[in-house]
Amino acid sequence: MDSRPRETDAPGDPANGAAPPPAAAVAAAATGGVEITKPRNDKRGYRRVVLPNALECLLISDPDTDKAAASMSVSVGYFCDPDGLEGLAHFLEHMLFYASKKYPIEDSYSKYIAEHGGSTNAFTSTERTNFYFDVNSDSLHDALDRFAQFFIKPLMSPDAVHREIKAVDSENQKNLLSDPWRMSQLQNHLCDENHPYHKFGTGNWDTLEVKAKEKGLDTRLELIKFYDSHYSANLMKLVVYGKDSLDNLQNLVENKFCDIRDIGRKPFSFPGHPCSSEHLQILVKAVPIKQGHTLRILWPITPNVRCYKEGPCKYISHLIGHEGEGSLFYILKKLGWAISLEAGEGDWSYDFSFFSVVIRLTDEGQEHMEDAVGLLFRYITLLQTSGTPKWIFDETGFHYRDKGPPIHYVVNISSNMQIFPPEDWLIASSMPSKFSPDAIQNILNELTPGNVRIFWESKRFEGQTNLTEPWYGTSYSVEAVPPSIIQKWVAEAPEEDLHLPKPNIFIPRDLSLKNVEEKVSVPFMLRKTPLSRLWYKPDTMFFTPKAYIKMDFHCPLSQSSPESAVLTDVFTRLLMDYLNDYAYDAQVAGLYYAVKPNDTGFQVTMVGYNDKMRTLLETVIGKIAEFEVRVDRFSVIKEAMTKEYENFKFRQPYQQVLYYCSLMLDEQAWPWDEEFSALSHLEASDLGNFLPHLLAKTFIECYFAGNIEPNEAKSVIQHVEDVLFNAPISVCKPLSPSQHLARRIVKLEKGLRYYYPAMCLNHQDENSALLHYIQTHQDNVKQNVLLHLLALIGKQPAFHQLRSVEQLGYIALLRQRNDSGVRGLQFIIQSTVKDPANLDARVENFLKMFESTLYQMSDAEFKSNVRALIDMKLEKYKNIREESAFFWGEISEGTLKFDRKEAEVAALRELKKEELIDFFNDHVKVNAPQKKILSIQVYGGLHTAEYQTIVQNAPPPQSCEITDIYSFRRSRPLYGSFRGGFGQMKL
Repeated sequence: MDSRPRETDAPGDPANGAAPPPAAAVAAAATGGVEITKPRNDKRGYRRVVLPNALECLLISDPDTDKAAASMSVSVGYFCDPDGLEGLAHFLEHMLFYASKKYPIEDSYSKYIAEHGGSTNAFTSTERTNFYFDVNSDSLHDALDRFAQFFIKPLMSPDAVHREIKAVDSENQKNLLSDPWRMSQLQNHLCDENHPYHKFGTGNWDTLEVKAKEKGLDTRLELIKFYDSHYSANLMKLVVYGKDSLDNLQNLVENKFCDIRDIGRKPFSFPGHPCSSEHLQILVKAVPIKQGHTLRILWPITPNVRCYKEGPCKYISHLIGHEGEGSLFYILKKLGWAISLEAGEGDWSYDFSFFSVVIRLTDEGQEHMEDAVGLLFRYITLLQTSGTPKWIFDETGFHYRDKGPPIHYVVNISSNMQIFPPEDWLIASSMPSKFSPDAIQNILNELTPGNVRIFWESKRFEGQTNLTEPWYGTSYSVEAVPPSIIQKWVAEAPEEDLHLPKPNIFIPRDLSLKNVEEKVSVPFMLRKTPLSRLWYKPDTMFFTPKAYIKMDFHCPLSQSSPESAVLTDVFTRLLMDYLNDYAYDAQVAGLYYAVKPNDTGFQVTMVGYNDKMRTLLETVIGKIAEFEVRVDRFSVIKEAMTKEYENFKFRQPYQQVLYYCSLMLDEQAWPWDEEFSALSHLEASDLGNFLPHLLAKTFIECYFAGNIEPNEAKSVIQHVEDVLFNAPISVCKPLSPSQHLARRIVKLEKGLRYYYPAMCLNHQDENSALLHYIQTHQDNVKQNVLLHLLALIGKQPAFHQLRSVEQLGYIALLRQRNDSGVRGLQFIIQSTVKDPANLDARVENFLKMFESTLYQMSDAEFKSNVRALIDMKLEKYKNIREESAFFWGEISEGTLKFDRKEAEVAALRELKKEELIDFFNDHVKVNAPQKKILSIQVYGGLHTAEYQTIVQNAPPPQSCEITDIYSFRRSRPLYGSFRGGFGQMKL
């Protein structure tokens, strides 16, 4: 696929803010003498302001927003790290969160944001550091006042500096066994040592503490010196998004940010390319942590940002990353050599850039690496000699993004402000406007054998390497690959019909809005038969030519055994695999689909432009009805799944505790090792035999929302029933009421603490992890809001105590848990500092501290927290996908509380502080008689001895060790399910 960021409608993708529709619909916003190009349907106000201290700002006024947000991009990244103090810029990013002269109490900024419905974060890249937050819109003024102090007078106490170095080290520890981090650093390592691209940007205890002391350096003084000399207002770009008028926002920004120092710092620049001739024409063989074979082909190129209006990389990545007939991936897949392919511009700045093609190879493809590279260069030659059709450029320019969360929008824009002129801050490089065959040809001419770097990753290279990357310990070797060798690979690659794609039939032509009479605010049941149920919700809020479809195929056989679960998974993957050549164009055109297994069978999701949605859906249903198992593709899918199961043990310890918790609580969950064992014995014929039985008993739960008329929705479902149930030889038969699956959750014992100790599945991983789960209740409006309020109040104090003060680990958090309506709190900590039993004790200690915080809370504080939670509950959906996710959740769980938010807000308005304290005392307080605890403990390599001790010792009082997950699960009662069978649904 094209590896550029996709439109935000993709199922499960995080939204990345608004972006403009097609060029014809672009308007201009006058902003202080500069016209900023924006979508014609964008009603928000924009104003560019430059403060007297040279801080450049963009103000965005959105009267309809529930959330305010801000982002500050500082033109200082880890490229600026002093030699021998690797990670200093990243460390400074951490430290600015701690305290300031105006707000000297540690973490007061984060506490304020958390208590007012918001979130905070930051990141350090090569040349930028970006700080950002969102908050309930009425709290923007005070939030900005705290935020501004980062850049005015931060405090960096010696104690805080010492503690936070441990957090940076823990963050690095988390990444040490992560292949993406390892391979990225290897690419950095194999370049010019004098170029900052060569640097290690994260930092760790060794670079920031040990080696600094060896050199006689005081890290805190170096930090302050770095801040004073680098952080200057003229290097900063601020975006503020709020519901206030532009005039009020301008007054606010001028008042809060005018005191940032401007030292007239010249912008940092890093001319030259990181790769000299010795770093090109190389083949690097590297040993990854996980199973699998990955081929990364990179070329240094002229940065796309220099000709962003022409967008040559967008055009080229669209073609090289294409997956339709005649594409490189289509051929590699047909040959059985590739699982996936991505192409696009990778690491880049204004001075240098890399174009990369990343191919995940099959085992057979691993044996044909040279042929795969040969075919790639043959396809590039085809592009160089085929001309540059303008219709392809026009297709890549078509998009129309939905409004997204303000926090993502401000980060994108503040980053763009560092690079692009003001008129293009909103559009940047997302929508090329000038078709330039020359610009495209210039980039293609840089994708040559003489300019290439090939990184080839596989466990098969173990024992065949002779070098080690110093920061992550990756084993690798380097050999020369002159152009003559690559030309030989091109000549010897198989003759295949590579060609340019055909025009995209899924580009929407009809963008009109349907005139729907039903102006309802919640879904209603539009159609009901023994075969299916159709819920319908027209678009009454967003007025975009988009729709959202969910279809749950309830198939009881799908979860009857580990074998059945695996076969259902294989079926859905094969279905996607068969559809890919045809439906890839749909995704390019903003129509996304997915077929995935779930806990009752499998699910079809579609979201995007409604114009061609029916065509795509009917194709998917037709493939289900006519499904045949192709042995060659079955083998490829089985191989890919086998590697995924083999790599399960390399999951981070915090991911392992989450897995064990779900396995213990979910009555129907099958363990990964049993599924893996089942997969290893499966053949294509097993799937052929299984599928008729899987579909023999089926009920389809459907949800249609957005720009679609009710009669059309009914017509689509009638067609689905006709194809699957009413054909002369029908695939599916109706599901009887007794066969409906209900996901049920284990009920823990009151007054008892269950604990489950296990060694980390990857014995090389030094990190341990704890999940401390407190089960409270099953879905109930009053108790839901009490739990949510408690989590809101406790979130930041937990982070502050367990992460900032005790420095237990980089990952230390408190959040709610919801398993099919069964609610609770969970603490998750990953640590090399303490073993899980010790972490468990620290959680209990925190709860004792928090108890007094809660008891001493003033009425004003309580009301403020309640107001913040009400604002969060009343936050409006920003697009059809967000709205549908909520309503579909109510339908799929069977709760059908479409007015849940309104009911919870009403309950909050009546809530008393005493009720919150009673809830805490009953369910959460240490040693509360009704408290139900499950402590999942994964012991890393540093805590092997502690693991041996805990499994040998007798359980403490009021505790019970779980030694067998399935015996435990069978022995416990279950909560009832809200899911009713057909005919039992409460409406």
